[in-house]
Amino acid sequence: MQQASAAPSMLGMDIYTIATMLAALATFAVLVAIYAATTVRDPMAKRVKALNERREQLKAGITASTKRSRAKITGKNETTDRMRSLLSSLKVLQDEQLKKAQISLMQAGIRTKDAAVGVIFARMVGPIVLGGGAIIVVYVLDWFPDWSPFKQYALVAGALIGAYKAPDIWLKNLITKRSQMIQKGLPDALDLLVICAEAGLTVDAAFARVARELGKAYPELGDEFALTAIELGFLTDRRTAFENLATRVKLDAVKGVVTTMIQTEKYGTPLASALRVLSAEFRHERMMRAEEKAARLPAIMTVPLILFILPVLFIVILGPAACSISDAFGKGV
Repeated sequence: MQQASAAPSMLGMDIYTIATMLAALATFAVLVAIYAATTVRDPMAKRVKALNERREQLKAGITASTKRSRAKITGKNETTDRMRSLLSSLKVLQDEQLKKAQISLMQAGIRTKDAAVGVIFARMVGPIVLGGGAIIVVYVLDWFPDWSPFKQYALVAGALIGAYKAPDIWLKNLITKRSQMIQKGLPDALDLLVICAEAGLTVDAAFARVARELGKAYPELGDEFALTAIELGFLTDRRTAFENLATRVKLDAVKGVVTTMIQTEKYGTPLASALRVLSAEFRHERMMRAEEKAARLPAIMTVPLILFILPVLFIVILGPAACSISDAFGKGV
């Protein structure tokens, strides 16, 4: 009786099993993509609602609108007060350091000033926890007896330095990502400001209109413009509102826009023409950055091409031949 031919194999595995696993992985990726596409929410609506509530609170002279929010704020303040008292008792809380942390948090999109105390507290507690844990693991529990003294010291020093720098690195990454998102939408925002200025809208109304129109496409930029429009509405000095915008956004382009707005407010120069020049300049800079990224693309694609594309190509081309050769040798044996 002749035995049935064995199923083709590749790398020691049944090829039908491999195909089933790849199909399941592709199906899972498609389901994840469909879920991500169907559950997209508008982040601007919640932010504008919060900003409007804050505006009403400032007008009414209150700090909270409901008992629930008052309880939340009280709970946060209690935790912050404990951290503040601990840092003050250790004499590590300085006003200049606290102000710098608050500015970094604002540039990262975090409005709560109490979070600055948490960042400073994390800088102090992180090295104690992680560094102390590394010392216990390396020197007390002796988990790495085969390591040289230099490697053990490098592990402990890396844990201490990394724990101290982790909050700053986290904030820096948030600031960089947020600044890039704002920079992408700034030329379009300036074009809309030019249209609003030529249509006869006031500056605060123009900022509010731009925030409403660009909120879905660029929520970070819409958030900043909406907050600037609110500050222009209730601050006595309009220059302060523009300076606050330059402080909250770590971009030289925004500082240039703020300088232009202040000069037009002070000297009465035409706002539309100045913003049109800035918009053309920023759009040219964005095109230059896109061309620079496109010029770097061949060099960047070399590593993925070698690691991921070429092996798959070899498997697709040589895989059937290898399976046929393996089956032929198996039948011959």
